[in-house]
Parts: sequence; structure tokens; C-alpha cells
Amino acid sequence: MLIKRKSIEAQANRRAGPGKHADEPIVPKAPRKPKFAPVTLSEMDGVRYLHFGTEWVQGAMRLRKPDWLELEYAQQMMAWMLFMQTPRHVVQLGLGTAALTKYCYRQFPQAQVTAIELNAAVITICEAMFKLPPNDARLQVLEMDAMDFVTAVHNHDTVDVLQVDLYDATARGPVLDTPEFYAACAACLTADGVMTINLFGDHPSYAKNLKAMRHAFADIICLQEVHDGNIIALAFKQPQALDLSALHARAAEIRLQTKLPTKSWFAGVEAWQAGGGFQAMLKKK
Repeated sequence: MLIKRKSIEAQANRRAGPGKHADEPIVPKAPRKPKFAPVTLSEMDGVRYLHFGTEWVQGAMRLRKPDWLELEYAQQMMAWMLFMQTPRHVVQLGLGTAALTKYCYRQFPQAQVTAIELNAAVITICEAMFKLPPNDARLQVLEMDAMDFVTAVHNHDTVDVLQVDLYDATARGPVLDTPEFYAACAACLTADGVMTINLFGDHPSYAKNLKAMRHAFADIICLQEVHDGNIIALAFKQPQALDLSALHARAAEIRLQTKLPTKSWFAGVEAWQAGGGFQAMLKKK
């Protein structure tokens, strides 16, 4: 999803320029509007895809199963379910086709679900073409900058699950990837909160993002790579003492309840632990 980069107007714009008199009132320039790539659609074999004017897929929906998570990376974004059963507030940064937002809204009827999306056209297309339900007492889709949301003090310590999928039209790395961004994400989480984020394992942004996250979170787990190089990372506010037996049982329980491919989630956690975790990953990079 596109995230607006805020610019600072030059002080010179506030001064009287050629042809102006010093006593004339200065009319400030209107804020610059963010430029978005065109929102486009495609369909194949009963699946509708969202694009930002390129071949890169920004999300998908199977027409006969509009609330199912069609893409494997989106399914892995739900791996936080291994560690948390009853979230009270789930936040999605970057709406995409609203797949994760819809799924959490249906799957966790006790939870507040909030989605943040800067591009109004994406929200409109999700309502018209991807069966995004209207806002109600539990669901809020907000047109705003993700950075503004996570830095707002009133959002701190309020989010149990934060799902981050922020990509632009080129889809080669998260748009927001600084230590300051991840620190703000961590600040939004409750004490036992968890963030899941979509990364590209075969791109230089992968190690950069993990290093930035490491300063903000107490623990990180990266699952195994899925299609087109996507790697889902889980970041925790508290250190995790992994009980593989308990996680294996929890994965089986989720599988029975949801039919999500939780065996691959557990396999990813197990492989991450066996491989030495974060420090071992950095040495490989």
C-alpha cells in the first residue's frame, strides 16, 4: 500500500517573492496530495486480483469464497493465532483486498478490527469488488497514513495484534521500514501483543527490516519462505519461551477450526528455533 511521505515546505515559500509587496498577505500553498499508482483488477480461474498498475499482486479473493484467505502469505500472516487465542483489538496496516481484515472480522466476533489505508481508491474498490463490509461497532476502515496511526499516543498499548502489509506498486519492500516506525508499532501493542509483517526474503530490504525491528521488539520469529519470496515475520513485545509441544497442539486445534495450513506455521517456528534464530539469520545475510 502507498504511504504518503510528508514533506516540509521551504521557509522561502512563506516570504514575499518577486512581484509581491511585503505588506501583502501570504497565502500558504495547499498541502501536496500523495500520488498513487492506478488501482487495477484482473481475474483468472475464479480468483480476482488487485494490482497497482503493474503485474505485482497486491491481494486476491476467490469469488466463491470471498472470506477465505486465498494467498499463502496472507494465511501465514495469521500465524499469531499460535500465540494468542482471543484478541480484543486487531489492526491491519495496508488494506490490500481486505482479505485479512474480513477474515479477522468474521473469525473473532469479540474483537475490534481496524484497518488503515491511505489510498481512498483502494477502500472504494474493496467495498465494490472485494466484499468489504461497511464500518460498524466492531469494524473501522480508516483513510489515513499508517505512520500517523502508530505514532498517535492514544493508540499506544491498545492493539493485541498488528498486521503490517505496506507495499507500493513495485512491491519490492515495505514502504515504512525505519527503526522509528517499528518502535511506534511496538508502542501500539499491549504487553502480550504480536506483530506480523510481510517481507521479501530475497531482497536487501529483508535484513534491513529485521535489524530495525530488533531494536523495537523483544523477540522475532521468521517463518519459511512462501511464493515469490514472501517471508512472514512475527515480532513480540515480550520474549518467547517456545514450547514446541504446546505449539504443535495449538496448530492442530487451529487447523480443525479454520482449515488454515497450520502445519507449515509450526514447521516454520520449529525451523527458526533449530536454525539459531535472529542472530544466525544475520550471519547468513
